[in-house]
Amino acid sequence: MTITKWNLNTNQSDFMIRAKNSIIAYLDSSFNKLDSSIDIENNQLTNANVEFVLDVNKKEGKLEHIDSNLNLKDFIDSNQYPLVTFKSTSFEKVNNDINFVKGNLTINNITKVVELDAKIAASDSNHQSSKVLIEIIGEINRKDFGLYSNSNQENNGLLIGSNINITANLEFETKN
Repeated sequence: MTITKWNLNTNQSDFMIRAKNSIIAYLDSSFNKLDSSIDIENNQLTNANVEFVLDVNKKEGKLEHIDSNLNLKDFIDSNQYPLVTFKSTSFEKVNNDINFVKGNLTINNITKVVELDAKIAASDSNHQSSKVLIEIIGEINRKDFGLYSNSNQENNGLLIGSNINITANLEFETKN
């Protein structure tokens, strides 16, 4: 039973915010603060700490709007509160397949405690290094965070759902 130190590869990690019928924004972590650590024991996730800061006003890096006329600025008061932040406060392992990361999510200067699912999505190992992809997913009610669209046209006439899905794909690696 060995616990190994894993390092986050921010170049291969990303974050996505999605509402029903629309991907609002795909945010590559290269232009956002993303800090995370994990513990894996016997190929099972035993602990996870996640912290991120997304600045919706930053232009460098990758920001794609896919099949949508909406973007993050249509929902967020980007002049007054441009940052979306999350800081985990606890990790709970229910069984080998069910893990929860709980933490404080702040959007539009409104902070709520949210619980996100965490799981090992893929892993690969060779004689030089090992890599593991951790997927953290969850759902929030956009109205809880004051995420009302300022857009006159919501997604080509399709209604945007009340819930927003959050997905973080975090790649970690360690030297063998």
